[in-house]
Parts: sequence; structure tokens; C-alpha cells
Amino acid sequence: MERPNAWKESTQDERQEALRFCEGYKAFISQNKTERECCAAAAALAEEQGYRALDSLIAEGAKLVSGDKVYATNHGKALLLLEVGTKPLEEGLNILGAHIDSPRLDVKQNPLEEKSGLAYLDTHYYGGIKSYQWTALPLALHGVVCKKDGTKVQIALGEDPSDPVFCVTDLLPHLAKDQMSKKAAEAVEGEILDLLVGNEPLAIEGDADEAKDPVAAHVLSILKERYAIEEEDFLSAELEIVPAGAARDLGFDRSMILAYGQDDRVCSYPSLLAQLENPAPARTAVTLLVDKEEIGSVGATGMTSSFFEDTIAEVLALAGETSPLALRRCLRHSRMLSSDVSAGFDPSFASVFETKNSCFLGRGLTFNKYTGSRGKAGSNDADAEYLAQVRAAMDEADVKWQTAELGRVDAGGGGTIAYILAKYDMDVVDCGVPVLSMHAPWEATSKIDIFNAYKGYQAFLKTE
Repeated sequence: MERPNAWKESTQDERQEALRFCEGYKAFISQNKTERECCAAAAALAEEQGYRALDSLIAEGAKLVSGDKVYATNHGKALLLLEVGTKPLEEGLNILGAHIDSPRLDVKQNPLEEKSGLAYLDTHYYGGIKSYQWTALPLALHGVVCKKDGTKVQIALGEDPSDPVFCVTDLLPHLAKDQMSKKAAEAVEGEILDLLVGNEPLAIEGDADEAKDPVAAHVLSILKERYAIEEEDFLSAELEIVPAGAARDLGFDRSMILAYGQDDRVCSYPSLLAQLENPAPARTAVTLLVDKEEIGSVGATGMTSSFFEDTIAEVLALAGETSPLALRRCLRHSRMLSSDVSAGFDPSFASVFETKNSCFLGRGLTFNKYTGSRGKAGSNDADAEYLAQVRAAMDEADVKWQTAELGRVDAGGGGTIAYILAKYDMDVVDCGVPVLSMHAPWEATSKIDIFNAYKGYQAFLKTE
């Protein structure tokens, strides 16, 4: 059952619409490279479309009715959008769930050090990365520094052409005999992923040697002058190191996109747009954009927190559905697409894929009945009845789609947030965009797949 090429199956107008849609996508992921930035940008877009903050509605004692649009944020790193449908909330929600965190390097809390006349920031990698891929690349610094007086300093340095960039150094091949004989996982150890940030010593009138660690002192003086940051302020900072530069068209035909963080913003952006552009739904439409998926969905901003459940409980109360069982019924009757990327078939590494059950760039939106590893461990395995409903919705909306597994049996594996929502007894299936070079600093996707994800998410939100 080989699925057809989506480019061939699309009309000229559809292909042009896909290209236009992806211009907005490229701008969004170029400007928003952290979960905080994605959350803030998505909330701003929601407000432009008439969404109101849940906290404000609770304070007003407002009553929610069909057509009302609500959003709630969680510590500035996760977001829930909801449009009330015409059917009672107890009859269930149509939910799109994606994550907005991506693999990266995080600056440690006590990071600054000087070694042999060079200043570095010490880092700890976040999520599953190949450490060697992060050396000798131009890197940018994004994040927030929170000071004791309550001041919050936003930092995004390395994206503008006039900005400096940073890097992690690598060993020249002339001296790398021992390094290159190691396994790839050991060639660049995580502890040496230090960010090079300075070389010029602080100029002190009279004697430059009076400064302890003069290059590091110079870096601190620049931070103080530009951002009013002291060294101790690193203790309450969240600074993320990401590849510098904007998303770019890939290929002579410009059919693909090369960009950082497409896992999982290539699903979160189409989900967001599908929610914002969704006409008044019958079933209440929800889009969840969450943090911490790359490290197990843990913590206050991950999917395992109570944010989702508590927010839906608050919405039910404002809608007047106050039965003690209303929340349980609402969640049990809900349906979800866990919108996360899938590993696109790469002919350069064909041995780890099983061709019949792989997804391919250019063949549309991908459904994974199950993920997991070692006999589907850690997986939500969607039932056949739900998959039949989803198939019907996609075909009716002329969405180009395919199915896949994450590689050959026992070749590896992975998971998503699907199993976490499935605990409420709702129907959930994984559904996303094929990606090449997943978790690398730069990942590749096909524009026609991204557009069909948007169409598919729209079609799902309209289902009754």
C-alpha cells in the first residue's frame, strides 16, 4: 500500500498554497527558538484572533458559551488554546497536542570560566543529541535572566547579522588520531561542550594583570553594560544555546526546509494555525503546546503536570458544567492527535528502516499507530476503531497522508506525549511530519508535508 507522492497528487493552487503557508512557518521558527519564545508568540497570535486569558475570565466571573475563545499559559513555557463548541463539553474535546521544546545546550548556573586566555560558558545538553554535531557551528544565546529585584531580562543574541555568535570548538584532524578512533558517542563528551564567548582581557588602567581572569572579567563587564547582569544572576537564569540563523529553503526546487527545532515546531505551528483559523466547531477544539517532551514530559511545564486537567476543570466551571463527574466525562469522551514528528526514510541509512512501514518526505502527514521500543514499551497503541474514524476524516478533506513506524523492530525507538493523555481513556494517535536528521542542529522537512499537516489538523478539529 505505497502512498502516492503528495506533490504529484496536489493541484497547482494547492502547491502554491503550501509554499505560502511555509513562509509563515519559516518566519515563526526563525524568530522563536525556545519554548518561552514560542509560548509568547502563540499567545500573542491567539489574542489577535479574539482569545482571552483564562485568568481574566475567572476574575470577572464570566460565563463561557459556544464560540468563546480562551487561552491559558503555564509558567510562560506551555499554552492551552480552547474554542467552545456548540456541543456540551461533557461530550468531549478534539485536541491537538504538540511540544515546543527542542534539543539544545543549556547554560549551567555557575557557568563562566577562563582557560588559557579564553572565556567559556559551561553547558549541560538538553534532550537526545549527538554531541559531535554541536561543535564548530555558529550558535546563538536565547533566554531569560531573572534578577533578585524581580526584573526579567530577555536575551536573544546571535540572530541578527550584526550580532556576534558563539561556538563549541573541535579538535583539528591533524591531532585527532585518538579522538577519531573512539565511538561516535564518546568522541565529544558532554562535559566539554563549553561555549567560547571571549578572548580580549579587561583593560584596567595602569596594569591589566590586576584583574583576576581578565577575559572573563571583560565578558562580565559587557553583560553588565548591555543587560545590567551580574555574575550571580546566572543562578536564576534560563539561557539556551541554539544554532544561529534563520530557516532556509532546501534544494534547487526549494521544496524543503532546513531549520533548527523542527522537532516539534513543525507540528506545533500547523496545530496553532489550525486552531486559530478553525470555524466555530461542534465539539470544543483544543490545542496544547507543551514543554519538556524531550526529557520525558516531566516538571511543572511538561505534559505530566496537572496544567491540562486543571485548565479544563476551570473551563467546565465557567461553562456551568459543574457536575463532579463532568471533568471525567469530558476527558473520557475526548479525541486527540498527538502531533509529533516521525523519522523520515533516509536512503543513506536504509538499514535501520523497514521500507513498507516507513514515512517518506513528500508523501504527506504521517500517522504512527504506536511508537515505543522493545515490544512497543512506553507506547500508546491507538485502537482500530479510532484509526478508521481518522482515516475517514483525512480522506474526506483530501489530506495527503501516510503511516509509519519509528524504524525497524529493535533498531531503536522513541515516544511522545500520547500515552499521557491516553490515561484519561480518550482516543489518541500519533500524527506528525516526517523529518530527516531529527535532533541534529539542522533538520530537514518537506513543505508539502507541513501543509498537509495543517490541513489534516483542521479536518480533525472539525470532526463531530
